[in-house]
Amino acid sequence: MRTSYKRDDVEILLKDITGLVQPQSASEREKLIQSGRHYCEMLPIEYVPSAKYMEVYQEALKKYAVSVADAVGRLADRIMQAKGEQVVLISLARAGIPIGILLKRYLAWKYKIEVGHYAISIIRDRGIDRNAMAYLLQRYEASHLQFVDGWIGKGAILKELKKELEQFPGVSTELAVVADPAKVTSLYGTQEDILIPSSCLNSTISGLISRTFLREDIIGKDDFHGAIYYEELAEQDLSYAFIHAIEEKFSEESFSRTNISDTKITEEILASSSAVPKSGGNSVSDRGQGIDEVRQIAAKYGIENINLIKPGIGETTRVLLRRVPWKILIDSRYRDSQELAHILRLAEEKQVLVEDYPLKNYRACGIIKKIADE
Repeated sequence: MRTSYKRDDVEILLKDITGLVQPQSASEREKLIQSGRHYCEMLPIEYVPSAKYMEVYQEALKKYAVSVADAVGRLADRIMQAKGEQVVLISLARAGIPIGILLKRYLAWKYKIEVGHYAISIIRDRGIDRNAMAYLLQRYEASHLQFVDGWIGKGAILKELKKELEQFPGVSTELAVVADPAKVTSLYGTQEDILIPSSCLNSTISGLISRTFLREDIIGKDDFHGAIYYEELAEQDLSYAFIHAIEEKFSEESFSRTNISDTKITEEILASSSAVPKSGGNSVSDRGQGIDEVRQIAAKYGIENINLIKPGIGETTRVLLRRVPWKILIDSRYRDSQELAHILRLAEEKQVLVEDYPLKNYRACGIIKKIADE
C-alpha cells in the first residue's frame, strides 16, 4: 500500500486499489447506505477544508498537543504493563495509524525499545481482515499483538473486534485508545472526550490513504482489504506535521506525569473482561457507559437506528466531514472551548443545526440525517 508514512513507522497491510473505485458524494453514499448498501463498498469524496477551518485546526493543534501527548504517554505505560517489551502494535486503519506511530515513538523515547507496528482493516458488520491476521500470526506470538485506535465513540468497533478475535486464540481483545469516553476498555490514555487533532482531517493527516474498502469484485479472497492513495493531495499532507507536533511535547515533565503505578494498571486490566463491562464498572461510573447515553439520545429524538448517532468529538467530526448530518449536539459547558471550534466551524460552513444538550460522557455528538425515504 502506497502511503506518505515511512516504512520504519508503520507497515500498512492493505491492497492499493487506487484508480479502481470512484469516490462518491456524501448525499449519494448516504442514500445508498440507508437503503442497505454497506459503507465499506463505497468511498467518499474527501472534504477539502476551507482556509478558515485550517486556521481553527492549527490553533487546536497548538492548544491541545500537550494533553494528547500526555494521554499517549499514559496509554503507552498501560500497554507496557499489559504486554511488556515484546508488544507489537496493530493499528486499526485509518484513524489508529497516527496514534500507533506516536505510541511506537513514545516507547522508543521513554523505554528505549523498538516495537513492530502494522495497520490492518476492521469493518463494522464485515469483520477483521483475516488475511492480514494470518500474515501477523505467521510472524508473531498471538499474545504479543496489541490493537490500537484513536478513540472509542460508543464502542461499535470494539464490539466487532471482540467478536472477530474469538477465532484467534491468544490474541487480546482489549483495544488501546487515547480517549475512551464510552468507558469500555482498560487500555486508555484518558476517559475524557478530548480533542485529538488528527480527527479533524481525513487522508491529509493519515498518510494520504482513504478509509478501508471491501467489495468482492475488487478485493479477492486472498487480498488484504483495500484503500486508495491520494497522490494529488501530497502538497497538503500534514501527516508528519501532526506526528511531530505531538512528539515535541514528550518531555521530562510528561515522563514523570505518565508514570502510573503498576498495581493500579494491573488491577484495571485484570478487572476488564473480554465482554463490554457493565455500567458502573469504571472509576467514573456515575456517568454510566457511553452506550447508555446514546440510547437516551435515541429515545429523545425518536431515532430507531443508533448507528445514526455518533458520539464524541472524533465521531462528530467524521459525521461533518463525510456523512450527511441532521444536527450536532454539544454540551453547553464547552460551547466556547477551542476543542469544539472546528466542529462549530464545519457546522456553520455546511449549515447544520447545532443544539445544546446536557451530555454526560461526551462534549459533542453528531446525528446523521435519515434520508433513505427522501
